[in-house]
Amino acid sequence: MKLRRSGRLVDMTHYLLQNPQTLVPLSYFADRYQSAKSSISEDLGIIKQTFEQQGIGSLLTIPGAAGGVKYIPYTGLEEATQFIDELSELIAKPDRLLPGGYLYMTDILGNPKLLNKIGKMFATAFKDTKVDIIMTMATKGIPLAHAVASYLDVPVVIVRRDSRVTEGSTVSINYVSGSSKRIQTMVLAKRSLETGSNVLIIDDFMKAGGTVNGMVNLLAEFQANVAGIGVLVESENVEERLVEDYISLVKLENVNERDRQIEVNPGNFLTVMSKSNE
Repeated sequence: MKLRRSGRLVDMTHYLLQNPQTLVPLSYFADRYQSAKSSISEDLGIIKQTFEQQGIGSLLTIPGAAGGVKYIPYTGLEEATQFIDELSELIAKPDRLLPGGYLYMTDILGNPKLLNKIGKMFATAFKDTKVDIIMTMATKGIPLAHAVASYLDVPVVIVRRDSRVTEGSTVSINYVSGSSKRIQTMVLAKRSLETGSNVLIIDDFMKAGGTVNGMVNLLAEFQANVAGIGVLVESENVEERLVEDYISLVKLENVNERDRQIEVNPGNFLTVMSKSNE
């Protein structure tokens, strides 16, 4: 289809946003718009500048016959700081408090706009990391993992408490819950992971880190690698943390069940992001 530059810019931007982390040959756009590659290159330069100015992400250009352009999503530091402040305020509402110091998070994990922003935040944190697949624990971590996967353009595998006949043969391990100290079981289908896969673990809430540590041990059974660990909310007041190397968006500092008060502060995401920009 033959389009004027304004039309090409709109359509090209839409295509790139819908296909993050995908290398697109310049010839694809040239054929799509019946335009010269030189014109496409100029258009991409305009899009790249706008993306970076607006904190949408960046365009990586790879030269050569096998090259092209790739959209790398990321969230700017200013936007990330503002969102984490808003998220902290939202989570700190007293009516979220549940027995045992847990928080009601279903409304957040069911909100597409919030999930979209959270997914992009984690994609930003791990944009320079080789990730082949995302792992999460059923059930609350599932929408979170898919939000991240949509920006990293990788599949998701779901660890469950028990096996499903629809998943075929499985690998199961026993692990110790970090908070309750109880022995629990987690299961993953054998077909879920290939040997040597680089796996990003995503979880919605972490106290002592028993569940995340269990997933790390499960990956060892598959001879897969831990590419990173991302946690939406971490609880600060724990006696022993079973996981050390992770990135969190917000931190649950103090919970007063009697007075129904919740203190929420930024996690280590902003610190990690600031260091990476130095």
